[in-house]
Amino acid sequence: MTAAALDMIRDIIQEDVGNRGLRSDPSMNLISAFPGDFAAACESLATTSNAAAAIVTGFYIPHALPPSGETDGPLGALFLARALTPLGIKVVLSTDSFCAKALEIGLATAGLRKAVPLVVLPSVEQAGPMSLTDYWNAFMERSGPLTHLIALERVGPSHTPESLQAQPATSIADIQQFLSEVPAEHHDRCHTMRGRDITASISPAHRLFEIAGQKERGIVTIGIGDGGNEIGMGKIPWAVIRRNIPNGGLVACRVPTDHLIVCGVSNWGAYGLASGVRLLRGDSGETDLFDVDREEALLEIMVERGRLVDGVSGLPTVSVDGLPLERYLEPLKRLQRVRASA
Repeated sequence: MTAAALDMIRDIIQEDVGNRGLRSDPSMNLISAFPGDFAAACESLATTSNAAAAIVTGFYIPHALPPSGETDGPLGALFLARALTPLGIKVVLSTDSFCAKALEIGLATAGLRKAVPLVVLPSVEQAGPMSLTDYWNAFMERSGPLTHLIALERVGPSHTPESLQAQPATSIADIQQFLSEVPAEHHDRCHTMRGRDITASISPAHRLFEIAGQKERGIVTIGIGDGGNEIGMGKIPWAVIRRNIPNGGLVACRVPTDHLIVCGVSNWGAYGLASGVRLLRGDSGETDLFDVDREEALLEIMVERGRLVDGVSGLPTVSVDGLPLERYLEPLKRLQRVRASA
């Protein structure tokens, strides 16, 4: 029953509500690439003794006035903090300065300001002279020991010829196609779904996942994304993302994670992961986690006081990915029903 419930949760969060092309090619797509990863991610968090997870989020929206962080990501990170902290799982949230205020306000409103540390990542200017090790050490000094590192709607750098060669499924034809279609100045750069280069506007948080990916460190990495350009998507072959996602060949992230959760909206991935972990932990207590009015209120305060914007419109509206609020919150209601019947 538990396995079936996890599959139901996964199916709820994987609806391609924005028609981004997550499953354009029926034979191989972003949804079908790693169907077991959702359950594996939930099980890893739920069964690890003294689990401690850092959640890195924050997507920069350059077409907002002024440029701001988007609502998809921070709201889901706060949901994970609200869900996992009562289970005894240590949670650390981390983001750039452009999203920090929204998360600070969200944590305070949820009564978690003292329980959940917020680590602001080094700016691009600060990170420039830092080595991978220095960047990692600066983060760990503030986060403390970790068992898990989660990227939630966090853009990562695009592919290079070297990263393509490192993917087991890459053919010579794939590399030739990549070189012919993706200009050299767009290699190893962070892009929006529209193909806009935002590398100079965000901290290089992918460094954390590259170092955590070294197995001797013993940290499990999880990526949650909805468009192919997020940290974790490097687990999927470049050619698959190219075939399914508009601009996929240009924006596909090269950084993999141990487990990858592909979903229709990245916040939905956070809702699903939290639901799965609580299910596996045997939680049946009544909480306000699945209260859609509560979720709407938290989103509203993070927009109004934290200046988050909808990633599609670039406007400070109480919405996510251009979806009407009722449609966006629908999976939360469905997850509550799965939880009640499990």
